[in-house]
Amino acid sequence: MAVKRIIFIALCLIGITGSASAYQIYLWCPESVQVGFPLNCSVDSNLPAGTAFDLIFYKSVYLESPFSSMSFVIRGDHATLYQSFGTKGLPGGPYKVEVRFSGPEEGKLSSDSVTLRVPELIDRSGEITITSPPSQTFDEALRIEGSVTKLGNKGVDIEVRGRDGFVFGPQYTGTKVDFRTGAGVFTRQVTVTQPGTYDVYFRDADGYIGMKTFDVIASTTPSPTTVPETTDITSRPTTIIPASLLTTSAPVSSPTTTRSPLSLVTVVAALTGVGLLAGIVARKH
Repeated sequence: MAVKRIIFIALCLIGITGSASAYQIYLWCPESVQVGFPLNCSVDSNLPAGTAFDLIFYKSVYLESPFSSMSFVIRGDHATLYQSFGTKGLPGGPYKVEVRFSGPEEGKLSSDSVTLRVPELIDRSGEITITSPPSQTFDEALRIEGSVTKLGNKGVDIEVRGRDGFVFGPQYTGTKVDFRTGAGVFTRQVTVTQPGTYDVYFRDADGYIGMKTFDVIASTTPSPTTVPETTDITSRPTTIIPASLLTTSAPVSSPTTTRSPLSLVTVVAALTGVGLLAGIVARKH
């Protein structure tokens, strides 16, 4: 940054001693940045206050395919202007950042001006294999399990960031070598305090490797189980007959028991006895 300031001061001096129609503008961006981290650029200029320009971030060096653009206006105090471009999810490789004017200002710039930078995005995320679920419930989160290609037992630094910033690390995590592939296998359990999206960053001795994203969802609360009511099959339900269906009927008399008549033999014997008795009484008289 100190070098940038010196160059800017030199440009200003050239502008003072040179032609009054020549202005300077100096764009600075880092030569490289890891994918997932912001690309921070700045602009210094001695252009007249009120001069407008666009700072454009292109997806490719050779194709005019803008990824992001921001408009600026030169302030009266000529303060340094800053702009950050997000790189999350972008593939690795060279990109382009350029200053573009909508008016004739570009033709008034001195040959010392710098209006183009070609930063490189470094991405080794393809070396990371995640074996734990990318979507986890709050009760089990956050399990970070997987491997890094050819890492062996060298270990890896793990850092976790959520929507509120840092959550964990960076902290060294030991790895076990997979003798079949030479990969370094890691496992790490990180406590999180709320559901949401979490970005996990990996680094080794050679620098930044890449970033993987996990989604933590709220745990579902089981609904209370309702036990259905049962009917006791041993009890008979009471049947209610509507009054309209009830009719008055004559009482049913019980059948009368009919005695069997005396047998003929009994009657003859009785009459014979009576006859004999009458004869005896007649003789006495």
